[in-house]
Order: sequence, then C-alpha cells, then structure tokens
Amino acid sequence: MRILGIIPARYESSRFPGKPLAMIQGKSMIQRVYEQASKAKSLNQLLVATDDERIFKHVQSFGAKVLMTSSAHLSGTDRCNEVVEKLQADTDMFDIVVNIQGDEPFINPLQIDQLSAAFEQKTTEIATLIKPIKDKEVLNNPNVVKVVRQLNGKALYFSRFPIPYFRGMPDEDVFTKAIYFKHLGIYAYRTEILHRICALDKSILEDTESLEQLRWLENGFSIHTEITTFESMAVDTPEDLLKLTNNS
Repeated sequence: MRILGIIPARYESSRFPGKPLAMIQGKSMIQRVYEQASKAKSLNQLLVATDDERIFKHVQSFGAKVLMTSSAHLSGTDRCNEVVEKLQADTDMFDIVVNIQGDEPFINPLQIDQLSAAFEQKTTEIATLIKPIKDKEVLNNPNVVKVVRQLNGKALYFSRFPIPYFRGMPDEDVFTKAIYFKHLGIYAYRTEILHRICALDKSILEDTESLEQLRWLENGFSIHTEITTFESMAVDTPEDLLKLTNNS
C-alpha cells in the first residue's frame, strides 16, 4: 500500500492572506508543517501543492518537493486530486492520499500514521480524525465542527451545531448524557474514491453547513473516524498565530 501525503497551500485567504509564509520562531508555517509531516512513518512520499509562485519558490528553498496546481480549486481535496492525476500521468501511482492541513504547524506525525492505518481495513473509503469534546465553549462554537458516528466508527453526520442535541436539558448536564466529538480537518482517501468525490456536484447539505464532507455522505460514501487524543492547533487568522506563538 503506497501512501502519498499532500499539503495544500494557497496564498489567497480572506482571513489571513499569505498564511503559509507566516513566520513562527524563525521558520515559515508551511516549512513547520512539512517538517512535522515528514516524521510520519506511513508516508511513501510527501509534497506541497500550491497555486502561488512565492510559496512554490519558498518550499523549494528548504528542499521539499512541491507541485504547482490550478488557482481555480475551491478546496484542498480538489487540489489533492489534481496532484494525483499529474503523478499518475507520470506513472507514479499511490493507493492512499493523506490531505494534511497546511495551517497546523505543530501537527503530530502519529496522527498521520493513525489515519493511514485505517486503510488496513479494505472497506475504508475515506478516513478522518475526531477528538472528544469536554468544554462547553468548544461545543457551542460554530467554527468547531462536530460529528456523530455509528457504532462501527463511520460518520453519521457533521455539523457546526452541537450534536446530538438534548432538548430541554441545561448545558452543564449534556456531557453526562453523551460523548461529543470535535472533527479535525485532516482526511485520507483511497485514490479511486478521491477521483469520484471530486467529480460530484455541490450538495444541498454541503451548502447549508458549508462542509464539503456532507457532499460525500449525501452521495453515499462512507467516512471512517479514528479517535485521537492529540489536540489540533489550526491557524485561521493572524490572532491565532499570535496565540500559538505565545503558547509555544
């Protein structure tokens, strides 16, 4: 089983333009993500996929592999698919693709290995990581995506709303009645599944919640979830970067 790690990195961002090149203690964010991801034992190859010449040249400068991709992509999933198609055209074939977030400079490589291991089950089409929620603010934050799952570990639904919802129950009691899970934004896909989900039209549920994984569920694909104990520290805004720098 050959596994490819891809770090999508675009320059344009409404909340933080140039984010991949932001410096954290002497190194750019994209370099820190690459160096952390390269410690994962499961990856046969790791590269950065970008649509910007500045990022392209910067990644080359620290010796990492990088591919230029279209600026028309609306998601990292689509960018990953273009990379796979380009590699396949050069007969460089992979069975699994891991889509690694380019804004998590301290990602734990064990998370990548855990996600890759999910594909030892032949029925796994797509896999992602989740983490238990114990904090009310996190549970009620619409920027934190929540997930409920089946007993077999497959996702039932993702939402920005706290799910499951307990009608008429005080907030302080909900953690005694259910286990809540936060979704971490790292995915892995079988290559043929990646091609198929990128060919799908945008769905109603995806539009409603602004979550692309709902398109996959709505079209009948399964998403396997793995529970991790490691926290994710994504940088969405300059303020997030400041907090991260102060706490590291």
